[in-house]
Amino acid sequence: MGMSQTATPAGEQQKTAESGGRQPASVRVVLFALMIAMLLAMLDNMIVGTAMPTIVGELGGMEHLSWVVTAYTLATAASTPIWGKLGDMYGRKGVFLTSIVLFLIGSALSGMAQDMGQLIGFRAVQGLGAGGLMVGVMAIIGDLIPPRERGKYQGMMAGVMAVAMIGGPLVGGTITDHLGWRWSFYINLPLGAIALVMVTAVLHLPKKRSQTRIDYVGAALLTVGITSLVLITTWGGTEYDWASAQIIGLGVLGVVALGLFLLVERKVSEPVLPLHIFRNGNFALVTLIGFLVGFVMFGSMTFLPLFQQTVQGASATNSGLLLLPMLLAMMVVSLFAGRVTTNTGKYKVFVVVGGGLITAGLALLSLMDTGTTRFTSGVFMAVLGAGMGFLMQTTMLIAQNSVEMKDMGVGSSSATLFRTIGGSFGVAIFGAIFTHQVNATMVGRIGKAGEKLSSGGAQLDPKSLAKLPPMFKDAYSHAVAAGTHHVFLWGAVISVIGFAAAWFLKEVPLRGGPATQAANPEGGDAPADRAPVAETV
Repeated sequence: MGMSQTATPAGEQQKTAESGGRQPASVRVVLFALMIAMLLAMLDNMIVGTAMPTIVGELGGMEHLSWVVTAYTLATAASTPIWGKLGDMYGRKGVFLTSIVLFLIGSALSGMAQDMGQLIGFRAVQGLGAGGLMVGVMAIIGDLIPPRERGKYQGMMAGVMAVAMIGGPLVGGTITDHLGWRWSFYINLPLGAIALVMVTAVLHLPKKRSQTRIDYVGAALLTVGITSLVLITTWGGTEYDWASAQIIGLGVLGVVALGLFLLVERKVSEPVLPLHIFRNGNFALVTLIGFLVGFVMFGSMTFLPLFQQTVQGASATNSGLLLLPMLLAMMVVSLFAGRVTTNTGKYKVFVVVGGGLITAGLALLSLMDTGTTRFTSGVFMAVLGAGMGFLMQTTMLIAQNSVEMKDMGVGSSSATLFRTIGGSFGVAIFGAIFTHQVNATMVGRIGKAGEKLSSGGAQLDPKSLAKLPPMFKDAYSHAVAAGTHHVFLWGAVISVIGFAAAWFLKEVPLRGGPATQAANPEGGDAPADRAPVAETV
């Protein structure tokens, strides 16, 4: 009887993951803690971005400003697959708690930084922790809640994303103005502490102790490859010309490192990224779709606030609020798709429709010009948001349903990684397209003076823009409208690939539904729903 009482919380949560039963109160508390951790990871860059001018004013080091973001992004991307694998090998709970602690340490140290060099280093520490936050949240949800039941919670996760995107700039500005920029980092500490205590007290998962040696060589090669790719997208066209020796060298280094990584992963007994998961047709397809969604979504959304501020005259704060149509559509549609998936077990139709809506939304946004009203752009954004709502959580759902329970961590981290890399490439490539078009339009309208005006990266802040003569201001507004037109048009073209890929998905039964209770379906697309019976932690 004593053993039964000790194992009850873990048994209750594990049973939920396997049978799809009603969620116990402890699982709902864990989900609340996980949403706080997800909010931390999503809010950070948006809050810090608002505080950056103040930070530079106090610490100096304007020439190293971009590294405050780059160090965080690099560390997050490079560590994501490693956190996922460590969770599979040594248990999700301990690894997740470690990532929270590391993130909080990085936040505290960043708040105490005395110069730009220290801040960049501490942001890297923070990024290492952030890499484990997102993949940890997704993998733990994958452990606790079967795919068939997970749709009930899609609206919650979409809501967190909406709060982060809208609230980030608002919270960042308020904190910086009233408490000082250091509190843009310190604000993470109380929120993180709440998540830490709740996860420690309530989360109970099987304890794992892998005897296999960690794939250090594979992890190092993957880190070098990811770092090279992120640096190419960060530096290409800004710090260095795309055809420069530095960018070409990084490309060669990345290709060689990833090539060697593939060779190593074929030979080690416990690869950091098992290649066999990509043999699953559905997993390979949703990974491609996730990459393309990240490419067009992050790439396109980077330029929406710029269009709103420059062409439509919105303030920096209001431009965040003007994204509400897109974010509300995403949240409502995600909630609807999740409920229908839970009730029917059907999900392929949402990926197909989502791909079509994203393509349509981007095509509509490409029609915007200097005469487009905020209402019209809001309707276009709502179409894009609806497409994102159908796809964002559904692709993760399919990815997790396509791997065995023992590979839940690497499955979740791979889906997250490819979306992140896709976003990095989208921002870089669309940035190059935007800059070229802005420069060309400025030269076409006001000649050499336009070239000189837009030569500093094609973007003018609202204060500088307000000081320009009307002729220059009008030319720049038309140039930005032309730049965003080409960005959204190319985004629509690229998103067609994801729309086409969605048609090839198989409607494999979701774990936790009636079809998966008797036996494992043939073909390997629906892995056995078994988790190790072990001591709970």
